Amino acid sequence: QVQLVESGGGSVQAGGSLRLSCVASAYAANSYCMGWFRQAPGKEREGVAGINSAGSTNYADSVKGRFTISRDNAKNSQYLQMNSLKPEDTAMYYCAADPSCTTITQKDPLTGAYVARLRLKNGDFAYWGQGTQVTVSS
Repeated sequence: QVQLVESGGGSVQAGGSLRLSCVASAYAANSYCMGWFRQAPGKEREGVAGINSAGSTNYADSVKGRFTISRDNAKNSQYLQMNSLKPEDTAMYYCAADPSCTTITQKDPLTGAYVARLRLKNGDFAYWGQGTQVTVSS
């Protein structure tokens, strides 16, 4: 059983930044697929960003260029740096982990090449944290 503990949520004004952290309890968690999801009131939980053990990442279109996911395998930790926050980013943010990543093939809009990317679906992750609230005011 893997336990995930998030921290770093809070309230900021639009344009501000926050950094979320997540620590995993499992010994082998440094090889796990890690991700961040969020759920706003009245909406379904959605994938925000994911990272595999080698450091390959994927992002939801709504956060590309503003959010950065990273991990420190030595600390069994992952992070989500959120910049240029918008009121629509307000949500409960959840850390997620799974022993393996699910990948999909997508066409890169810049190069036209088909590349394998980490999929960000709820069912792809077996372990979840309790969540940390992020509130962005206008």
